[in-house]
Amino acid sequence: MNYGIVLRVLGSILMLEALFMVPSLVISIYTGQGDRLAFLITIIITGITGFILIRRKARNKYIRPKDGLAIVSIGWVLVSIFGALPLYLSGSTPTYIDALFEIVSGFTTTGATIIQNVEILPLGILFWRSFTHWIGGMGILVFTLVLLPALGIGGFQLFKAESPGPIAGKIAPRIKDTAKILYGIYFTITIIQVIFLKLGGMSLFDSLVYTFGSVGTGGFATKNGSVGAYNSNYIHFIIGLFTILAGVNFSIYYSLFKGRWKEILQDEELRLYFLIIITATIAIAINLYKSSYSSLGLALKDSFFQVGSIITTTGYSTVDFDLWPTFSKAILFLLMFIGGCAGSTAGGMKVIRILIIFKLIKREVLKIFHPRAVSPVKLNTKVLPSETIAGIYSFAGLYIALFALSTILISLEGVDLISAMSSIVATLGNIGPGLGFVGPTRTFFGYSQITKLFLSLLMLLGRLELFTVIALLAPKNWKREI
Repeated sequence: MNYGIVLRVLGSILMLEALFMVPSLVISIYTGQGDRLAFLITIIITGITGFILIRRKARNKYIRPKDGLAIVSIGWVLVSIFGALPLYLSGSTPTYIDALFEIVSGFTTTGATIIQNVEILPLGILFWRSFTHWIGGMGILVFTLVLLPALGIGGFQLFKAESPGPIAGKIAPRIKDTAKILYGIYFTITIIQVIFLKLGGMSLFDSLVYTFGSVGTGGFATKNGSVGAYNSNYIHFIIGLFTILAGVNFSIYYSLFKGRWKEILQDEELRLYFLIIITATIAIAINLYKSSYSSLGLALKDSFFQVGSIITTTGYSTVDFDLWPTFSKAILFLLMFIGGCAGSTAGGMKVIRILIIFKLIKREVLKIFHPRAVSPVKLNTKVLPSETIAGIYSFAGLYIALFALSTILISLEGVDLISAMSSIVATLGNIGPGLGFVGPTRTFFGYSQITKLFLSLLMLLGRLELFTVIALLAPKNWKREI
C-alpha cells in the first residue's frame, strides 16, 4: 500500500473538515451560547493534524484500488472522530461515544439521534450536526476529488470506492470535472430549497438546517417534533418533494440540463422509483382513510410525506407513523430496505439493485420452461456484465445476513423484535427513525454505549455499501493488489 499518498489525501480531508466547521464557529460567536471554544479547539486540532499528514512524502502519486479503499474507509472514520469533538466539548452530549454516534449519524445522513431535547442545543451545534448531512450527502471525498489534481494525484479509484450503487459511472471524462458537476447540481438544488422554505415563512437558519437534512437525505431537525412542528402544508410539501428529488440519481439532472429527455424517460430505475412512491402513497392513504383518518386528502398528504421521507432514507416525520395501522407500517418497513436511486444521496439497498434482482428472478423462471434459452439481463437496453450481477447477488446476500445477525445481537438489549429489527434497518440503511423503541418520537439514547458503537459501525457500513470496508479488512488485500 502507498501509505504516503493515503496519508496525504487523509490530511487534505481533515483540513477540509476544519474549514467546514468555520460557519458553525461564526454562528457560535454571533449567538454567544458557549459552544465557540469547543469549535475553536476542534478546528485547531483537526487543522494541525491534517497539515501534518499532508506534508508526508509519497513514492508515487497514483491511487491504486486498495489505496482508494483505505482512504474512503479511514477517511469516514477520521472525519467522524474529529467531527464529534464539538458536541462532546460543548457538553451537548453526556459522553464522547454519544457524540460519536450523533456525528456518524450526521455524516452518513442517517439522522438517528441520542439527543432527547434538540431545542436546548446551541445554534452552532445544531448547524454543525445538520451541516454534516450536507457534507456527507454528496460525500466530502467527492469534494476532495476536485482538489486532488492540485496535489498531482489521480482519483478514479477513490471515486469508485465512494460511489453509491453497483455501477460507478463518470458524467465527464475527467473525475475532477465529474465532481464539479455533481457538486454544482447539489449546490443548485440546495439554494432552490432554501429559497422555497424561506418563502414559506421559515427563518433563514431553519431553512438551511432543513434543507441540509432534505437534500442530504439526513433528517436532523431543530424541533423535537421534526417537520411536524411546523403546522404548514406548504412546508410539509416542499420538504417532502425535495427529499424525493434528492433520492434521484444526480446524473439524471445533468441529462435534464443537457435536454436528453429520451434518456431520462427510458431510465428504468427512475421509472420504478416513482412507481414505488406512487403505489406506496396510495396504498397507505387508503389504509389510513379506512382506519382512522376522516379526510382522504389529509391521509394522502401524510402518506406522501412519510413514503418520500422513508424511501429516500431521510427520516423526517410530520406524524407519529408508529401509531399507524400494521399494514401501513409494514409498507414503510419494506421501503426502508429499498432506499433511493444509485448515485443519489439516499441510503438503503438502492432501487437499481431491487430492479435487477427482479430481472434475475424473471430470467430464472424463464429458464424453467426454456432451459437452453440465452437471456441476458439488460438495464436501459445495455447488457449487464456477469461481474455486476455477481456483485448484486453478493451485496443482497450480505445485506440480509448482516441484518439478521445484527438483529439477534441487538436483541440482547432486551427490546422487542420489531424494535430490534427496525433499529438495525434504520442504521444499516441510513434511515434514522424506526419503529417501537426507536420510533419517530423517540431516540436511540436508551441503548448501551457498546450498542451505540455497534450501530455507528452499521451506519458506516451502510453508507460505504458494505464491501468497501469489508474488502479493506480482508488481511490478504494488504499484502497484494486487489
